[in-house]
Amino acid sequence: MAASVGHRCLGFLRGFVPRRTRLLHCENSTLSHFLHSWKLPLRAINTDARKIHTAPARTLFLLRPLPILLATGGGYVGYRQYEKYKERELEKLGLEIPLKLAGHWEVALYKSVPTRLLSRAWGRLNQVELPHWLRRPVYSLYIWTFGVNMKEAAVEDLHHYRNLSEFFRRKLKPQARPVCGLHSVISPSDGKILNFGQVKNCEVEQVKGVTYSLESFLGPRTYTEDLSFPPASCDSFRNHLVTREGNELYHCVIYLAPGDYHCFHSPTDWTVSHRRHFPGSLMSVNPGMARWIKELFCHNERVVLTGDWKHGFFSLTAVGATNVGSIRIYFDRDLHTNSPRYNKGSYNDFSFVTHANKEGVPMRKGEHLGEFNLGSTIVLIFEAPKDFNFRLKAGQKIRFGEALGSL
Repeated sequence: MAASVGHRCLGFLRGFVPRRTRLLHCENSTLSHFLHSWKLPLRAINTDARKIHTAPARTLFLLRPLPILLATGGGYVGYRQYEKYKERELEKLGLEIPLKLAGHWEVALYKSVPTRLLSRAWGRLNQVELPHWLRRPVYSLYIWTFGVNMKEAAVEDLHHYRNLSEFFRRKLKPQARPVCGLHSVISPSDGKILNFGQVKNCEVEQVKGVTYSLESFLGPRTYTEDLSFPPASCDSFRNHLVTREGNELYHCVIYLAPGDYHCFHSPTDWTVSHRRHFPGSLMSVNPGMARWIKELFCHNERVVLTGDWKHGFFSLTAVGATNVGSIRIYFDRDLHTNSPRYNKGSYNDFSFVTHANKEGVPMRKGEHLGEFNLGSTIVLIFEAPKDFNFRLKAGQKIRFGEALGSL
């Protein structure tokens, strides 16, 4: 009887409890259930009115940035993928893709990613020997993903390649790439033509409408190893490159996709006299990035080979990219790319002209010159008479040995 009266009294008193107090009790129960589901440490706080279970403030604070970061990053990646989808649709329709360059903060954010460290880690992973039974499925997946034509490889048996690095640097059958003998300049590699033409106002086009500075890309010209030219105007810098009256400067940009043949060859008969290595970032250099980031090739690590051919100045630049920290030049054993001992923003020079060798390193058209560990970009900048003609179309696929242009 007493218990029944007590329950009725409690029910009567509950009707006088303020609604806000009851809501707080409900919220506290929900919070307690949430914290228990996350298995967070709880602390009990006794007050005159109620007992509240809470988690440490620092733990709750640490929970907040993660979903915000994931949501922001996922949204940005989704936006970029949507932009790329629109670009592909415009390309299918034959319409010009509108330029939308990255802002300074976007470039700075991208450069803050430790791509050099990641590329070194990727390089070491590539050199890990795969078990014999695992080679075929791993390489077959890569072949299917990037459309590799293994019928052109000197060794078609996938079990022959001990690691991914050997597979990336596979050689071709001798007859797979006949070298064109009718034209003076051939493609040094397989790839896609991003841009080509005459260099105007000391600006080079990496893709249509997006340029970079010729001097920033090649670096200052030098008389000797220790004596550099004073700061020069655009015209005077160009005059240092163009050595013969009536000649012009030309350029050609070739993008190597991950599925392409990764070695590159001499594009003409010339003599290499100097090498300049620019340690830098290792951002992606695919055509989409080349349209988005101005002076992308000037930001990235690259190896510039300069010399002379029958018409004057000639240069070939191998540009590194994400997971392509390794650029190898066969006759240059002192070259070490993506090395932690080199800082970004600097460059180091090496001359092949010595007292014993007054000319440099002679290269024959089609001769093996170097290799990448994954897809990247090659930029040719050279001097030629005004009647030099390219036999190309922007965006076309090209293979090593095919003609780039001639007089």
